[in-house]
Amino acid sequence: MMTRRETFVGGMAVAAASRALAAMADCARPVLILAPSNLGLRPNGDGSEPGTWAAPAVLMGFGLAKRIAAVATWRLARPAYAYEPQAGTRIRNGNGIRAFSIELGALVSKALAKGSFPVVIGGDCSILLGCLLGARSLGRVGLIHVDGHSDFFHPGNYDTSRSLGAAAGMDLALATGRGEPLLTQWPGIGGPLAKDEDTLQLGERNALDPDFGKYYADVLTTRITRLIIQNVRTEGIDATIARVAGWIRGRRLARTWLHVDLDVLDESSLPAVDSPGSPGLDYDELARLVHGLKRTGSVLGVNFSIYDPDRDPDRRYAPWIVDCIARGVGCR
Repeated sequence: MMTRRETFVGGMAVAAASRALAAMADCARPVLILAPSNLGLRPNGDGSEPGTWAAPAVLMGFGLAKRIAAVATWRLARPAYAYEPQAGTRIRNGNGIRAFSIELGALVSKALAKGSFPVVIGGDCSILLGCLLGARSLGRVGLIHVDGHSDFFHPGNYDTSRSLGAAAGMDLALATGRGEPLLTQWPGIGGPLAKDEDTLQLGERNALDPDFGKYYADVLTTRITRLIIQNVRTEGIDATIARVAGWIRGRRLARTWLHVDLDVLDESSLPAVDSPGSPGLDYDELARLVHGLKRTGSVLGVNFSIYDPDRDPDRRYAPWIVDCIARGVGCR
């Protein structure tokens, strides 16, 4: 039988180990991975390509690598954008997304094998698939999906036979195993990249809208944990971090991947995304949220996506984004 002293000492040891793990995670060496993809988005209204592919280069031009003290910067080549349907898939650029995801996954896995903290800069939200694929090289991984939208389109609520699906609006569904096998079944992975019960969606802004049921309502029937933006705004960032930390402990998740779609920022802070909206966070709140989640000790890497420099021709918002990312992933 365990004595009271043994229980107390054991508890102190666990607490000390948790603090040490959090400190190590907070100060892990960041490797910057540039993922200049726009494959997951539909063409713009004028028929042009979405500009998210240029985000990594623009943010690098504002000193991102130096600001996060990256020990290395790895660059993927920009993949070719296809306007026409591709063979064997009803997801726009589906074959290209799979190939790019496998390339990206290899780099994320390489960074993790080196004991580094991968910081992936997209690109659109389809980069989440490659990030999770690389993270799964370590085994079970939870997903913290910070996004102004649930991104839960899938064959159960969207008819791709009538129009091509856009993976950037499907990334959470695809990551949890819903959709074409092309983007839900991956080499060496049995089952989905992330289980529903190991997934937390934070930031949905339309959940209280009367027409929410037309889009993502079936997310409510899953075991995915949800923290809508209205609750985050009411409770505050510190309380939200504590909620997520409690969820991580409750699920006993040693490792999680953090996905950040910058459209979780309120449109008054960042209109240069494909689907701006309100309510949302400001830059300070997002930086505090990312940093607080990183300090839980379970987050092994993060990706940022959906900034479109074409919607920011004077680069007004790029310095704010760089500062937000640096504050979020940096050691302090």
